[in-house]
Amino acid sequence: MPRTPHRVSAPATTGVTESATTAMEAWLASRDEVRRQRGIVRTDSIRLWPASPENPGNPDSPRNPGYPADPDNPDGGTAGEIIDLASNDYLGLSADPRVIAASMAALQEYGAGARASRVVCGTTPAHVKLEEQLRALTGQRAALAFSSGYTANLGVVTALGGPGTLMVHDAHVHASLIDAVRLSRSPAVSVPHNDLTAIRAALQQRTQPRAIVLVESVYSVLGDVANLRSLAQMCAESDALLLVDEAHSLGVLGGGRGAVHAAGLAGAPHVAVTATLSKSLGSQGGAVLGSPTLRKHLVNSARTFIFDTALAPAAAAGAAEAARIVLAEPELADRVCANASILARSCGVPVAAGAVQSIPMESAGRAAEVTEQLRARGIHVACFRPPSVPDGISRIRLTARATLTPEQLRRATEQLAELVGRHGFADTSEHSTDTQPTKESGFDPDKH
Repeated sequence: MPRTPHRVSAPATTGVTESATTAMEAWLASRDEVRRQRGIVRTDSIRLWPASPENPGNPDSPRNPGYPADPDNPDGGTAGEIIDLASNDYLGLSADPRVIAASMAALQEYGAGARASRVVCGTTPAHVKLEEQLRALTGQRAALAFSSGYTANLGVVTALGGPGTLMVHDAHVHASLIDAVRLSRSPAVSVPHNDLTAIRAALQQRTQPRAIVLVESVYSVLGDVANLRSLAQMCAESDALLLVDEAHSLGVLGGGRGAVHAAGLAGAPHVAVTATLSKSLGSQGGAVLGSPTLRKHLVNSARTFIFDTALAPAAAAGAAEAARIVLAEPELADRVCANASILARSCGVPVAAGAVQSIPMESAGRAAEVTEQLRARGIHVACFRPPSVPDGISRIRLTARATLTPEQLRRATEQLAELVGRHGFADTSEHSTDTQPTKESGFDPDKH
């Protein structure tokens, strides 16, 4: 029997009224109610920047315009300095005068935007210099800049994917890699987090002529690391490509040169890297680094490169200067790791390798509650709840910065120790890092 199409009655008038509700609006309202009931509503409100032009604009010492401790009490909150333990500006380079000066110079010389795709006329000397600096910093043979880290991941995976390429990805890789795998039209296997045995089995059982293993060198929520040397050896033995997202390790590990370089894998023919320019480099954009052959293929095949307006020259120039600074001043990376260790120990959690330190919480509601309490006391941290993480492993995430002063560290550790100690935190053994989102648990990846 043919399926009867769903029909929506036309409104009585053609004018728009407040009472008119479409099927899409009704569905959006239902999703909002689900988020509200589960305590996972997010906002894009200003959190760190000054409330008025009179306040200084340096993100290393932002002013608190009076954030409410209680969302239902908008008049509450306390004014004063906000200590940033939430942003990804690990080295404080977004406010470095040298980076700002480089961006301003490019802004004056090339204008506010790139005007076109890189393959039309959007490539400027700022883009060329950026790729040169990224090669020098990472030790890779070639680099290609994208407009964001997200588009870099989408571009490389979809350009290398297809029915003949098996994608084997860690269950905890970033959403951009998950989306890229879906768009690549490749057969895919999701393996439990950091499970080398499962990765080896997937590679050994494959029938496709090519394979890519997708991991992060430092994972963005838990802050743990991938075993890059073992993964690289496994991929070399299986004639597979290891694609490493270095978003959270570039500028932090290996003296700032990244985990791939620290592992001795820079320039290896079976290893490629993606990176963002918006974290340690304090700017905006993304990049893919690997062989010259890979770069040439991406210029001709990566849709997010070909059909996207190029990264703004000012952002490219700022990132290039930041990359130069990171290479010249490895003590910045040492400082952020030392500060991260202090923060983790104050909370009684194991010290993770990079800037990201993760505190497990017993529920999404408790994570949000502690986050608001810390903000009311002048400490801004990140709250990770579903759907950013699977059900059952909500976390408070601390991100250390190299520019934290001893006084800021003292204040932060005192408040963290008191609030985490008061509320307690969930035993990590109770929240398996292998947990994956499921529709049965209420998380539908197709709806978020």
